[in-house]
Amino acid sequence: MDSSSLMWGLIFGCVGLGYFSYGKKQKRFMPWVCGIALMVFPYFVSATLWLVLIGLILAALPFVLRY
Repeated sequence: MDSSSLMWGLIFGCVGLGYFSYGKKQKRFMPWVCGIALMVFPYFVSATLWLVLIGLILAALPFVLRY
C-alpha cells in the first residue's frame, strides 16, 4: 500500500461518512448504502487506479439513482 492509495482511501472514507450520515438522517437508502460502501471498499482494493474508479462511481451513484 503506497501513500496515494492511503490518501484516496481517506478521501473516499470521508465522503462515505458524509453520505452515510445524510442517508441515515434523511432516511434515504441510496446515500446510506453508498456511504457504507465508500467507507469499506478501500480495505479490499489495493490498486490505486481501481480505487479511484470505484470510488468515483460510488460517489456519483446517489446523484444518478435517486431512491
